[in-house]
Amino acid sequence: MNSTRLIRHSALALLSLTLAACGSQQTPTGLGSSAPSLTTLSLPAASDNETARAWFVEFRERPTSKGGSSAQIAQERQTFRAQAKAMGIKMKERLEFGRLWNGVSVEVAAADVAKLRDLDGVKAVFPVLSVPRPDVVFSNDPDMGTAIAQTGADVAQNELGLTGKGVKIAIMDTGLDLDHPAFANRLVASYDFVGDAFDGGNTPVPGADTVDDCGGHGTHVAGIAAASGAVKGVAPEASLGVYRVFGCAGSTQADIMVAAMERALADGMDVLNMSIGSSFNSWAEYPTAVAGSNLVDAGVVVAASIGNSGTGGVFAAGAPGVGEKVIGVANFMNTHVLLNEFTVSPDGTKMGYQNSTGAPAAPTSGTLPLAKTGTITTIDDACAPLAANSMIGKAVLIRRGSCAFYNKAFNAQQAGAAAVVIYNNAAGPFAGTVAGSPAITIPVVSISNTLGALLDSRIAAGSTSMTWTPDSGSYANPTGNLLDASSSYGLAADLALKPDLGAPGGLIRSTYPLSLEGSGYATLSGTSMASPHVAGVAALVIQAKRAAGQPIAAGDMRGLLQNTASPKPWSSGPTAGYIDFVHRQGAGMVNVVNAVGTTATVSPSKLSLGESAAATTPQTLTVTNRSNAAVTYTVTHVGALSSAPGAQRYYTPVTQLPIGSASLSSSTVTVPAGGSASISVTITPNAAAPEATVYGGYVVFTPQGNGTTLRVPYAGFKGDYQGLTIFTGLKNMARLNAAGTGYELLNTPATFTMQGADVPSFLMHLDHFARTLKMDVVDAVTGQPVHSQFFNASTDEFLPRNATSTGFFDFTWDGQVSWSRGSNGVGNTHDKRKPVPNGKYIVKVSALKALGDASNPAHVESWSSPVITVNAPK
Repeated sequence: MNSTRLIRHSALALLSLTLAACGSQQTPTGLGSSAPSLTTLSLPAASDNETARAWFVEFRERPTSKGGSSAQIAQERQTFRAQAKAMGIKMKERLEFGRLWNGVSVEVAAADVAKLRDLDGVKAVFPVLSVPRPDVVFSNDPDMGTAIAQTGADVAQNELGLTGKGVKIAIMDTGLDLDHPAFANRLVASYDFVGDAFDGGNTPVPGADTVDDCGGHGTHVAGIAAASGAVKGVAPEASLGVYRVFGCAGSTQADIMVAAMERALADGMDVLNMSIGSSFNSWAEYPTAVAGSNLVDAGVVVAASIGNSGTGGVFAAGAPGVGEKVIGVANFMNTHVLLNEFTVSPDGTKMGYQNSTGAPAAPTSGTLPLAKTGTITTIDDACAPLAANSMIGKAVLIRRGSCAFYNKAFNAQQAGAAAVVIYNNAAGPFAGTVAGSPAITIPVVSISNTLGALLDSRIAAGSTSMTWTPDSGSYANPTGNLLDASSSYGLAADLALKPDLGAPGGLIRSTYPLSLEGSGYATLSGTSMASPHVAGVAALVIQAKRAAGQPIAAGDMRGLLQNTASPKPWSSGPTAGYIDFVHRQGAGMVNVVNAVGTTATVSPSKLSLGESAAATTPQTLTVTNRSNAAVTYTVTHVGALSSAPGAQRYYTPVTQLPIGSASLSSSTVTVPAGGSASISVTITPNAAAPEATVYGGYVVFTPQGNGTTLRVPYAGFKGDYQGLTIFTGLKNMARLNAAGTGYELLNTPATFTMQGADVPSFLMHLDHFARTLKMDVVDAVTGQPVHSQFFNASTDEFLPRNATSTGFFDFTWDGQVSWSRGSNGVGNTHDKRKPVPNGKYIVKVSALKALGDASNPAHVESWSSPVITVNAPK
């Protein structure tokens, strides 16, 4: 990203992207004489509350990796703690940082968060986000062969002799199965930050002697990057550093991630993989994103998954993958999938299947008669209860669609079925879960749409049976080399192009803890699986460059990989002739052979064009040739699909239009040996594309003769970015109920004592990113600010958008305001916070839009509360 980091004055109670619940939905209780009318209001669901429980506090001194003073950092911590105590702020300190990011993380009451910004030396306050782990889908046999073939890693290993030997890859995850033979004698550094019992909501217990993996995800990720033996990862001889940030269940926290990044730096890692992140938090200013970028500057290549929120619409990418110098990784599907098999009569045709999570694993022997409940066109197959005893002892074929897999399996089980086979309603195999209550007690497996149609026809033709086998086989995936539907869309909040590139992440078989899955291998899907593939590729490139006496700087790795990647066709219509969204695949599929073999690069390696209604500012692209012979390139432009979010950010309608035009200063460029040459390109958005379209494409440099084709991806926003609305949906004043488990919504005047939890909350749905969100307090009678030299109640910066259309954040006012001596309150030039006198007030909530101009009223949205009577005890 190219945005400048700005100071965040204070934080309101903000977000947790694991949808932290405030408790079960409650019926409003009496509010005495100030009770509001609730007849027209609907209580928000507890699961929609995305408010944070802990906060990062950033200090002003630079971290030591950027030249900061350790002594000054220590002094800032001391001053912060002393002043917090003097102001009566009750907080629990969690972690402290200094190498990559200077600050601490704390737990503090929501009403006290705004007070933190008034402490001397505090630069910014950010919410500590919760980060969930992906689900797991099991398999019996290992096979990474087809995945590494997609990126040229097989050629790099077998023909170029690259294995990652001598390179250290750090894995920040759930740990590693130290007994797995795939990692024998490979561990060179490790640290457990949390302990087994940590679930994301309790207190971590760091420092255990082992990082043994009781969750599974980390072992799988490490195997993709560097397994050897029965399954071969991308860099099978790389050394490993393992940093455990998850317990045996639940989520982790963003501050723990920053601590792990600092440890990886101290341990001398070459590459860090983070298959974790916070979707919909697309600001590069967030601490995990900043720490990741600073880690790159300190010499470590950083790869991070861009997110699995493909159904969340545009602008769903998350930190740390949106970090300015972090490689944000998208997810492509594997070309093949290794599946367990059953056979069907009359000829023993083999059919590959996957076990569904939440059901018993299928047996390896036994025969069952087959029955079906619908046809290949049935939309709601087995969504309604089946006739009693109609499926006794049978394996039931059911088509995917309309209702949850659990409902289909439960209905078949209730009808007496002995097993369920669910087939896809779209191309390719899939994996699902039937977890629920009461539990499913029969095997439930899934197969592809083509195998389902074949099975349907055989059942329709007459008596048919299936036989379980212990066998497995490799099956072609029709969506191979295409983007996985789960992979998140960018752009970043400041319109920087994210993700950067992609790798295979869908249906990837890799190592798994022996104690959790008997075979030691499992299949997982997601950007979590794509990111370690890129980390392994980076290790191979580092090895090759070192061997050639041309070591590559960590900050140059992303550009090299982007230049040499290959964009892929539209996943929803691969034969339609369109290239998939640049703001979903970045530069495309990474290719290690191209990266190692090229003697030329183009900079910048990506173009973030920002917002414009017509032609963009001309961009200069410079080709550098490190070979001993001149090279001439033909320069062309290829447009990709665009998406038009309009007023909705929670789906992505497709505009099937190439991106208009690109004006090139020259159609060829000759680059001298050991020299550089430049061209200029001006991109003009398609005039037919609607307002608020996110568009993209590629400038392509094709060598005349031998050589590697180089590409530069670009993306931009057509129209007025500040035209996107922030405040939609829920906008209400509220009171936490007596039990502290839910909210009472208030749409008429209400009285608060401003004691303990009796403070007003403002529940706001943010449909898009806000650069700042400010609460101003005015006298309800006069309409004037509380003080003539008025600052405000609180200001928060770099806010994410909500994860769902019904999600909300709780912004709490503690009855105090900051009173500025300066013109804008920046830099702690204001007095300490003071409570307002008892009286009647209105809180005005104002949001400055992303990249907006605070002096332009069109760039600011506002909402005003009902009258608040402050009646604090004297």
